[in-house]
Amino acid sequence: MSALSFTTKKGSEIASVFDELARLRIAVFRDFPYLYEGSVAYEKAYLKTYSQSERSFLFAVYSGDEMVGATTAIPLRDETDDIRRPFTQTSADIDRIFYFGESILLPAFRGLGLGHRFFDEREAHARSFGTFRTTCFCAVERDENHPAKPLDYRPNDLFWQKRGYAKQDALRSTLDWPDIGESVSTPKTMVYWMRDL
Repeated sequence: MSALSFTTKKGSEIASVFDELARLRIAVFRDFPYLYEGSVAYEKAYLKTYSQSERSFLFAVYSGDEMVGATTAIPLRDETDDIRRPFTQTSADIDRIFYFGESILLPAFRGLGLGHRFFDEREAHARSFGTFRTTCFCAVERDENHPAKPLDYRPNDLFWQKRGYAKQDALRSTLDWPDIGESVSTPKTMVYWMRDL
């Protein structure tokens, strides 16, 4: 394993690593619970949301020349309608909320404390503006008895709780993607987690 290195990109700079980030997202999100049958074209279209926001953020981990981990963040105001909708349907001030996108690591690089580093970096970025009061992210909900669930699967709930995040059962959205082996996208329920900065 090569020594790890780290890079930060903001706003339009993120476009320079679209291909790497798309491949990494597809590789990691194939695993349960996402079971995502991704395509680079779809990924790059989605990632444009981040390159078009002046205050978006990417923190990436490299082993040699390979991106092996990455995490993103963006003001909720700049996210897609599907992500914003649970908040715009309430009295929430979305201009005070920073949304955290993916936190993805290849399996060989897990257990090194990088998950905490991802949260530290994103929270620091959100705080740097002085106007955001809350951070949030969403995670897919799968049936407890889903046939693709590995026997040794452990959800990230405890880790997120230790970071100060609380599950918001009343805040849910629906995102569509094809499961592995499928060509048609189907709706997936996403539940939000939040904490005050």
